[in-house]
Amino acid sequence: EREMGRAAKEHLTRTLNEHLNTIHETFQVLDQTPASSLDKVSWNEVIKMGDQVSKQATIVGMLWTGERPEIKELEENMATYFNTLQGFLLLSHGSTVGAGPTLLSCIHASMKQVVDCSFMLMKESVSSYGSRSKDQKLSIPQLVGTVWNACSALKKTPATNITAIGRAMTQVAVSMKDVLREMKELKPASSDPADETSEAASVKAESESHDSDNSFMSDLGNDLSAEEMKIAHLATSVVSEMLVVIKELIRSITGLLKQESPDNDSNTLNSLERLLRLCQGIGVQVDELGACLYPPQEVPAIKAASEKISSIIDEMQVELENLKGSLEAFFQACIVLRNSLRQLESELDCSSAADLVPKMQNLVVNN
Repeated sequence: EREMGRAAKEHLTRTLNEHLNTIHETFQVLDQTPASSLDKVSWNEVIKMGDQVSKQATIVGMLWTGERPEIKELEENMATYFNTLQGFLLLSHGSTVGAGPTLLSCIHASMKQVVDCSFMLMKESVSSYGSRSKDQKLSIPQLVGTVWNACSALKKTPATNITAIGRAMTQVAVSMKDVLREMKELKPASSDPADETSEAASVKAESESHDSDNSFMSDLGNDLSAEEMKIAHLATSVVSEMLVVIKELIRSITGLLKQESPDNDSNTLNSLERLLRLCQGIGVQVDELGACLYPPQEVPAIKAASEKISSIIDEMQVELENLKGSLEAFFQACIVLRNSLRQLESELDCSSAADLVPKMQNLVVNN
């Protein structure tokens, strides 16, 4: 009996590995982008096929609810499951006709999620065969659930290049909002420490440090000099104007959706992908700007970030003009942003000059 059981399990494991290899090979083939001359599969077809994968997962779950399933049942179930999964992969691949890198990575991530969850479920199903433990009663339903989630997430996967790129830009805007919130929390050093008796001050410090786990971080931004505060305020304006620019950019791009099939035009797509990279580049500079505002402020680094933002905005304007979108609001937002950037840069110049004066005086005295 036990020999039979072991032989059966080995046979199942071999069968499973063959199926897994087939899927791996399919996945490798699908790494190449399909020829743009092929007919594009609509994403709805992929979603429907995902529902079929979900159904197969439900059947795996049902096989394990009662007594131990027969080996024949498990084999048939495996074959049907992997056939369905293969069909799902081929349709997903067909949906990538004309997809740019951003949409492609969204589709790939969704596909991979379905495949990974399916592999885990099927491996667990085979390893549960012949095991005396009751664990699979718990683990299999959970794994069926992860396949369901992966398949229903397909409904949220962007179906067009413009949607994928718009979403990626929105993520940049969301991180920028976080940086903006932190910038607004920067505080000046209390004007006259003698106002508080030392005991009151230490009690206050004690209570504040219990208030927040990251009190170290929040204390860092609590003692900016008047000059540093001025720079922080100007930098905060730059980031909030920057957010408006990104929002207008997203709005211009979404406007393109309403035009006739812009998704298949490779020039439009290349422009959109470049705009996204520029947008992400600004995100990096905004992070940099936020980090440099904590005392001691790094004036040269703030200046460098500000200049990079300026030149990226120039590139964005050129790129958007190629797209022939509705640009009025975007250009308007850029004008306001440039104004804020100029104010920040001139304040930084004053600040560097002010720093130089004492250094020059020291030189004179020491000579």
